[in-house]
Amino acid sequence: MSWPTTVFLLVVVIVAAFLVALVIVGLFEGRKEKRAAARADDLRQLVHRFEKLAENTLDAQQRSAVDLAELRTRTASIEHILRSVE
Repeated sequence: MSWPTTVFLLVVVIVAAFLVALVIVGLFEGRKEKRAAARADDLRQLVHRFEKLAENTLDAQQRSAVDLAELRTRTASIEHILRSVE
């Protein structure tokens, strides 16, 4: 084999290895981006669930506050009746 042929083959092998490396790196980057997107989607879902839970909790607290106010009114009424009986 002559030197020009050897150099040409060596350059072809190096270029091919470089192209294969680029493809592999591209695949890894694509996988990493998919994982990051999946994590972001999971986080969005978690935030949505938290917001819904907070909204439901606020509604329950408001209902409890109304019930408690009604019970206080009834208790005050009963106390007033008991005092008037004495």
